[in-house]
Amino acid sequence: MRLLIAMMMHETNTFSPVPTDLQRFALAQGEAPPCGEVAIAAFRGTGTATGAFIDLAEQAGAEFELALAAHAAPSGLVHDEAYEAMCQAILQAVAQGGFDGILLDLHGAMVSQSHEDGEGELLRRIRAIDPKTPMGVAYDMHANMHTDMVELAQTVAGYQTYPHVDMYETGMRAGSALLKMIQGQVQPTTAWGRLPMIPHIMRQSSLDEPNRTLQARARQMEAAGALCASVFTGFPHADIENAGLSVVVVTDNDPALAERFRDELMHMAWDSRAQWVYQAEPLARSVARAKTLTDFPVMLLDHCDNAASGGTMDTTAVLAEVLRQGLRKVAVFAIFDPQAVQEAIQAGIGAQVTLQVGGKMAMPLMPHRSEPIELRGVVKLISNGKYRVKGPMSRGALQNMGLAVVIDTGEVEVALISRHVEPFDVNALLSLGMDPTQKNFVVLKSRVHWRAGLGQLARATVECAGAGACTSDYSELQFKRLRRPIYPLEADVTWSTAG
Repeated sequence: MRLLIAMMMHETNTFSPVPTDLQRFALAQGEAPPCGEVAIAAFRGTGTATGAFIDLAEQAGAEFELALAAHAAPSGLVHDEAYEAMCQAILQAVAQGGFDGILLDLHGAMVSQSHEDGEGELLRRIRAIDPKTPMGVAYDMHANMHTDMVELAQTVAGYQTYPHVDMYETGMRAGSALLKMIQGQVQPTTAWGRLPMIPHIMRQSSLDEPNRTLQARARQMEAAGALCASVFTGFPHADIENAGLSVVVVTDNDPALAERFRDELMHMAWDSRAQWVYQAEPLARSVARAKTLTDFPVMLLDHCDNAASGGTMDTTAVLAEVLRQGLRKVAVFAIFDPQAVQEAIQAGIGAQVTLQVGGKMAMPLMPHRSEPIELRGVVKLISNGKYRVKGPMSRGALQNMGLAVVIDTGEVEVALISRHVEPFDVNALLSLGMDPTQKNFVVLKSRVHWRAGLGQLARATVECAGAGACTSDYSELQFKRLRRPIYPLEADVTWSTAG
């Protein structure tokens, strides 16, 4: 057996000003996205779908090639040059021929400057070269699915957890089903559908309702005979026609069962639609409420500027309010500001500095902007920004926040970084000498993923609606391409399985 494996992952926030060039998909500054043996070494043994594909191939005694392992933190539109370079790396491998199966680790919400269905375009190009080789795809739960992303593959599986702690298991689900097909053990049949709704990200955690019950039911369906049952909650910060919640069910030569399971999951999601709507409270009220708490640490979520949803990570509203209200023993992760990082490095460890931090990146598609904040303190630490994930989300994977520093104001320690990284793992903070268990308050530019590696440490959580390109207020997003009507942008939307 000979398998082709490839990863091309990006969640595109079309409202984000953060540029997405090819360098963003590399493991480190100045490098190209890895391929071949370098990619295999980087992802073997990691808790990712690509790690699962590698394990499956080796367990089956198959020859395999890893054509590309490209992964970038969420940001704005993928530059055409980057998109074409990544596609070309995969397509050149496909063109070699002789593969028994193709396994793809994709996100499902990639939008390039020229293609609003980045994954669908890749699959169309693959099928233009090779229309027959069985193909299995692992997608992120936040995929915005459409026809080609489903029907051009034989097996499709999506993450069933958010925080995404089942990336590896998802790769196993998609890959195992494909290998069984190659070996003649199963004949996959697929049913899928999409609802006219865009759930708020802040309501999509699989640890909470309504998604907890929905994902649990999908797992029950797999135990009852489905090869893969996936509920894709979608990524709402993509102004594309196909954004929103969808369901894909793959069965073994049983289209009626696939359709029945699909319809059940879609009805469950639609009937709970009001629970997918998020309402934020004013920022000053949130911080004041946090200040009254006495059981520490308290996590303050700067969720409108989450790097894992395309935030710039340089908005300062939450930090400014924390300083204004005088919170004590605070750690902040993090402000993206390469310029301030360099200024701190030049000053050196122990130096007293006054820096203009954050607020440097314009957000032309948003109704507001962030301003720099003056930060006075001591340069406590300088780091190369590299660490490995300790927790269950992408366990063992190398993370790189670029050159980083910690500025200590006396009551507040602020991490400044040079590459966008969401703090979903405790090692993000520990690698910078910031121990969350020794703090009263920990400000995280995160929505849900922080719960994977830091959730067990939190004594309380306060959601802080600052500013940013991943705002949870849909009224701040100027949707132009999204299909309408769609809930909750319109309250009186109707839907039925009949169409």
